[in-house]
Amino acid sequence: MSRFVVALGGNTLLRSGDGTVAEQRARVRETRDALVVLHERGHDIVLTHGNGPQVGNRLLAEEQSDGEAEPLDVLVAETQAQVGYLLQNGFGDAFGGPPAPVVTRVRVAPNDPAFDDPTKPVGPYYSAADAAEKPFATTEVHRESDGTAYRRVVASPEPEAVLEADRIAALVADDSGPVVCGGGGGVPVVPDGDGGHEGVPAVVDKDYTTRLVADAVDADAVVMLTDVDAVYRDFGTPEQEPIREATPADLRALLDDGEFAAGSMTPKVTACARFVDEAGGRAIVTSPEKLDAALDGEAGTTVTAD
Repeated sequence: MSRFVVALGGNTLLRSGDGTVAEQRARVRETRDALVVLHERGHDIVLTHGNGPQVGNRLLAEEQSDGEAEPLDVLVAETQAQVGYLLQNGFGDAFGGPPAPVVTRVRVAPNDPAFDDPTKPVGPYYSAADAAEKPFATTEVHRESDGTAYRRVVASPEPEAVLEADRIAALVADDSGPVVCGGGGGVPVVPDGDGGHEGVPAVVDKDYTTRLVADAVDADAVVMLTDVDAVYRDFGTPEQEPIREATPADLRALLDDGEFAAGSMTPKVTACARFVDEAGGRAIVTSPEKLDAALDGEAGTTVTAD
């Protein structure tokens, strides 16, 4: 039996829209049906997931509340539990037992350069006038629906270690159902000087954490599920072309050429290249709808060793 670590992108949990719980439940069921192919082929799975829409909803609720705002690290933890619960109920016993969510922390370096140059947009969208009045840094973003807008921007440091790695590995070894961990990239924490850790106001990219989780559970493969069916050259242009097969060296060359968007595809291909280099397995980038075909190399992008 092979072990797959599957990273569920935001689109696999929540379509664009109002983000109701009913909408999320429906998307979870669709994702469950797409993943059943892995179980049918005899693979066991470990799940990581994004939480951008869920954190965005919580940040908006915090702004509209008269109470003291909860810090970002707490919101990441809250949404880990939220998504884990929805996966528990939505997946049920489809994979040999209900998923077991683990609220996961990741250690980041206090001196990570990302803290001096925040680049990760989070939370609701603002007009230029509203953004100018906010007590936090914002960045200009483009919305297809109404053009330029602004969002809060926070640091996105790279994870150094998954603090719950041993417990996650023990649950996976129990083989009683999928484990859900590393939600939203994990809660970013730094050493507190007293032997413990404290949260920091940052967001970790789930794809980098997925690679660390794969190492912790001795995964044979990593699957990045996202809203496009493959990694593309010249994406978004009339000349775009899917990359069906690639080596880590191929992907790094394309990264050096600036081929991939910094906030979306770059962390995916970087994490896939690192995993294949270090573990010798394979990595797949595709959409939930194309997963079955991607497992046979007929869709998606498959990354294998040089």
